[in-house]
Amino acid sequence: MRTGLYPGTFDPVTHGHIDIIRRACSLVDKLVIGVAINRDKGPLFSLEERVEMIRSECVPLGAATGTEIVVHPFENLLIDCARDTGATVIIRGLRAVADFEYEFQMVGMNRSLDNSIETVFLMADAKNQAIASKLVKEICRLGGDVSKFVTPAVKEALIRKYVVNS
Repeated sequence: MRTGLYPGTFDPVTHGHIDIIRRACSLVDKLVIGVAINRDKGPLFSLEERVEMIRSECVPLGAATGTEIVVHPFENLLIDCARDTGATVIIRGLRAVADFEYEFQMVGMNRSLDNSIETVFLMADAKNQAIASKLVKEICRLGGDVSKFVTPAVKEALIRKYVVNS
């Protein structure tokens, strides 16, 4: 069984993330979606909320593609998370050249920690290249329509966060 790990903060999960997950399903038998705790980023959504969003939005993709999808929160090194979950490949999405420069450095570091785990880059679909969770949150916070960037359930969760916090 080929297991892949797609890590991220997913605060919140966007159409761009879901596109990468859908395409990653064609590469592996089991896809672990690693939800980074990452306290330094100060996420809008709690870990539990982000895990639940990923489960509700992405587990049905697994059923549709025949890929087992597991949502796995983690706070350790990415390479340790890959080992913990049995992943032999790390899947990363790229939107632009700037993403590649950072990811290129990360691959080098990860390979020096464990050269048995490969990294595969999937380019974001053209219609998703501008989507960033940070920008989606800002648009929503300022009253803009985020329905082009997230699913209806995630849009509602964003609106609830900003109505409650205002």
